Amino acid sequence: MLECIVTKFGGSSLANDEQFRKVRSILELEPTRRYLVPSAPGKRFKEDDKVTDLLYQCYDLACEGKSIAEPFSRIRDRYLSIARALHLKVDINSKLDEVEQGISSGKGKDWCASRGEYLCGILMADYLGWRFVDPIDGIFFNDNGTLDDEKTQEKLSALLADGEPAVVPGFYGSKANGEVCTFSRSGSDITGALVARAVNADVYENWTDVSGFLMADPRIIENPAEISSITYKELRELSHMGASVLHEDAMFPVHKAGIPTNIRNTNKPYHPGTMISKNAPNEISVPTITGIAGHKGYSVISIEKSMMNSEVGFGRKVLQVLENYGVSFEHMPTGIDSMCVVVNSATLEPHRADILREIEALVNGSGSVSVSDNMSIIATVGRGMVHNCGTAARLFSAMSRARINVRMIDQGSSELSIIVGVNDNDFEATIHAIYHEFVG
Repeated sequence: MLECIVTKFGGSSLANDEQFRKVRSILELEPTRRYLVPSAPGKRFKEDDKVTDLLYQCYDLACEGKSIAEPFSRIRDRYLSIARALHLKVDINSKLDEVEQGISSGKGKDWCASRGEYLCGILMADYLGWRFVDPIDGIFFNDNGTLDDEKTQEKLSALLADGEPAVVPGFYGSKANGEVCTFSRSGSDITGALVARAVNADVYENWTDVSGFLMADPRIIENPAEISSITYKELRELSHMGASVLHEDAMFPVHKAGIPTNIRNTNKPYHPGTMISKNAPNEISVPTITGIAGHKGYSVISIEKSMMNSEVGFGRKVLQVLENYGVSFEHMPTGIDSMCVVVNSATLEPHRADILREIEALVNGSGSVSVSDNMSIIATVGRGMVHNCGTAARLFSAMSRARINVRMIDQGSSELSIIVGVNDNDFEATIHAIYHEFVG
């Protein structure tokens, strides 16, 4: 039996009073859901504004010496309408006055942006009858804006040690001097993970507006299959390729603590969603692949050099050139006298000429250096690939039947993923071919 569940609800789950009611009903379904991490209210409909976007707009206007009255009136209306509909007792209007005054008087950007979660947390704590815990007292950042992980674990654990139900707003904390500091956008996911680790939760539930992960992008594959379970390693591979409804940094606190994460849908509370765990669950039949994801817009730097394999440190020198220009590499397939370095085209472009010149100097006339653009990288990920013979053969046969030319192949030593590079104009066709080969 689960003893402690931490829940995080995204902006779409808290967009209006109706969504607040859904959240409370979800919490009441399971008494061990004792900690709630809210985001700022999101969009109520397609053309609506997120509260955080309105707060950034107010900050920009204040910096320009302009009135914030119009956008802030919309922020005020959002919170007051929720408070009135739910018959809340808290004087949210005075809290809104404080925020408006703070923005107008020149408070910092992070302080302004964090007020969406702060105000939402105050409303939710009043609605639930739970205590409000301000993350400035429990989540800490270094002066350079990175998380002070050790101090956060110590202070947040102490704040929540009594086990009383609590609302802890997401997205922000404080620096040593008390200044408010925020995570990147969608950072409430990270707050939820930190709270889960601090209270040693049995499960961290991340509630949003989708029922977990899908095996492929629904914009490419019509009605793709759902992923019922996935390991953190698989999620890391897919997230890197952009297939994620969870902030990538949110995986690490709970992964480190061995706490499973459950992605759930606020609008479909009885759907089991996707369970993310450190180790593969005991399933009767593990599918060969877990998911497919990819990105367009890569370039391949191809280097050929005689006796490259016997020149100690050559690969390091090439990567050092990229590092000097702040360009990271994605993959690096190699041969005896050749190597290819795959990089993001957008990061390469400003330094392309200089990088090529320096690599050509390393080759020193005993080979060649060239760049080819417009390549997509597609990752097929799955823990089941290790146990299913012929997975690679099936994948490449499917691509061959679709008449897709493979420009690059890379498979990690863990056998968790097979990565292929194809022309950008073959991107969608490749995902179709692989998906229908393994899923149908």
